[in-house]
Amino acid sequence: MMNITKRKVALSIAGSDPSGGAGIQADLKVFTILGVYGMAIPAALTAQSTKGVSAVKEIPPVFMEAQLEALLSDIKPDAVKTGMLLTARTVSIVAGAVKRYRLRNLVIDPVMVSSSGKRLLKKDALDALTERLLPLAALVTPNIDEAKLLTGMEIETVEDMEEAAKRIRKLGAKAVLVKGGHIEGDAVDVLYDGFGFWRFTAKRTAGVSIHGAGCVYSAAITAGLAKGMPLAGSVEAAKKFVTKAIKKAAPVGHGRVPLV
Repeated sequence: MMNITKRKVALSIAGSDPSGGAGIQADLKVFTILGVYGMAIPAALTAQSTKGVSAVKEIPPVFMEAQLEALLSDIKPDAVKTGMLLTARTVSIVAGAVKRYRLRNLVIDPVMVSSSGKRLLKKDALDALTERLLPLAALVTPNIDEAKLLTGMEIETVEDMEEAAKRIRKLGAKAVLVKGGHIEGDAVDVLYDGFGFWRFTAKRTAGVSIHGAGCVYSAAITAGLAKGMPLAGSVEAAKKFVTKAIKKAAPVGHGRVPLV
């Protein structure tokens, strides 16, 4: 009899980026590179290129529910990440599925605004995100701007990042990774799990305008968790992965540079 080892599976629930630099397209590439079986459910559609997002569209709620039911009744992922969810209805549907199917290792990348300035999370959806989805998360990964919106505080130093991580964790997530890519100096990220802090530092790559780094980072963390790595180890490995990807990034199109 053939000995079959179950494959580790990661699921991305996020926006679709036709250019492939972010969203579910980038997530699937990261999952494959890191050796896990990748699945994806589009939670929103975008008209997008390397030059920016020009339009966004909600997936109809009935079809969003149908996607989740069809997939999760068949395959239970070892880890899940969410990215762009756009509306309060979609957030609520995803939160309901996480509870109903008892999904574990949930990584929330709270995508709110694109790098080109397009809103990717409607204003009423922020309350749904903080009240219904964040309490289910193993990890939430806001960048500085997202952490400001979640906390209402100014963030200018690493110490501010640590305070923001404390405040965000009080919303219910088991752990928080505040990404410091928008602060001057080295790229320092702060992880807080309620017991202690970890700082992950990398030299900033000058002169590169990149696209999809947050998606790639959170997808790499999700892949690590799917493979059974501890949280801090998953973050450390993902930080190295995204740093290497930034250094190797090559242009496609006429705008920001994708990483994978």
